[in-house]
Amino acid sequence: MRAPEARPWPRPWAVGYLMLLLLLFRAAELVPRVRRQSGYTPDWPSLDSRPLPSWFDEAKFGLFVHWGVFSVPAWGSEWFWWHWKGEARPDFQRFMRDHYPPGFSYADFGPQFTARFFQPEEWANLFQAAGAKYVVLTSKHHEGFTNWPSPVSWNWNSQDVGPHRDLVGELGTALRNRSIRYGLYHSLFEWFHPLYLLDKKNGFKTQYFVRAKTLPELYDLVLSYKPDLIWSDGEWECPDTYWNSTEFLAWLYNDSPVKDEVVVNDRWGQNCSCHHGGYYNCQDKYKPQGLPDHKWEMCTSMDKLSWGYRRDMAMSDIAEESEIIAELVQTVSLGGNYLLNIGPTKDGLIVPIFQERLLAVGKWLSINGEAIYASTPWRVQFEKNTSVWYTSKGGDVYAIFLQWPGNGVLNLKSPVPTPTTTIMMLGIQEDLKWSPDPDKGVIIILPQLPPSAMPVEYAWTIKLTGVK
Repeated sequence: MRAPEARPWPRPWAVGYLMLLLLLFRAAELVPRVRRQSGYTPDWPSLDSRPLPSWFDEAKFGLFVHWGVFSVPAWGSEWFWWHWKGEARPDFQRFMRDHYPPGFSYADFGPQFTARFFQPEEWANLFQAAGAKYVVLTSKHHEGFTNWPSPVSWNWNSQDVGPHRDLVGELGTALRNRSIRYGLYHSLFEWFHPLYLLDKKNGFKTQYFVRAKTLPELYDLVLSYKPDLIWSDGEWECPDTYWNSTEFLAWLYNDSPVKDEVVVNDRWGQNCSCHHGGYYNCQDKYKPQGLPDHKWEMCTSMDKLSWGYRRDMAMSDIAEESEIIAELVQTVSLGGNYLLNIGPTKDGLIVPIFQERLLAVGKWLSINGEAIYASTPWRVQFEKNTSVWYTSKGGDVYAIFLQWPGNGVLNLKSPVPTPTTTIMMLGIQEDLKWSPDPDKGVIIILPQLPPSAMPVEYAWTIKLTGVK
């Protein structure tokens, strides 16, 4: 008979001195010695001066994957545990009463997170077909469950409970075999970890949780999996000094095995977002009104109401293909990267509607990727009062228009033609007929083709060579 599994952190427990000492002792073994002779110092002026590795800006399009124990109830959102126990929301309490026996705890969801049908090679094939240049997987969300065998998350990790697999490692291998960059999302805090709650009770003047859990896991992720990107989150309750963020980033930039290529975001403590770190997220689904002066990323979810998978999602909750492509175009035109999220099921399946959307984006990028990947913002990012967005690459300018003009004529006001100007549509071999606009810009005669012969169904790209 198999012995019953011990309970992880979600079960109430008393923080004893012996347990704390054991955790700190184990954690100390995981934190590498810092041998900083020169390079970046652990302060924001120095860390913020580091140039962003070029691969990230060139990538433009990535995929976010929210996957964890929250994928088991798969109801409400990935914040299920907090809404149920932290806020005691009546709708979540009613859901548990209706569907689970009395006394059922969040820890009891763990063994049901099986990843039974998780095929990392199939995921990687899908992500490649979608045109993604990088993928960010949740290594640990706010629930504290780790998708790798964390040495400091005993019996609350994917090796000990549920899948009994190293999910982080398996997906990373499959992605790298396809030259797709690999990022890891990591939550600094955990809602109900007793050491975090102890630090919180102490006004964050102690760092028991940081020393025993957060920092050891960050170092372990970097040394074990060598991620190209660390997508930090869960920072907002504490200053960066509590998290020791600058010390970790100085090690990451100076001494880590990924020091030359790694990219990080801006969620490293209170008031860091949109101010410090690598590139800026600023906030979820961030959309600047103009061209920012710092590299940024828009993260958004295919399911508009959740980042994790929901069993009760409706078609109206899912972004249309045209919406996704329009957001991608607008984001890249304003110098950003577009990180699109999907939530797999507890079994490790990506549901067909998500696959369909991803493949549609990939099909669009197979024609129009020239205007997206490794592009830079043009001197004009969009035409006012129209649906035209610009990017550029080398001496070429790309005008991506989201609505087909009824008369088949596209009037672009911003490009200034020269004697060497040529104009074409990506996906169409022949040059297009055009003429200078007497007022300003160019007038372009669009192809007169039936819809079935058009290269894409929406968001068409005009390539202009030899314009100012």
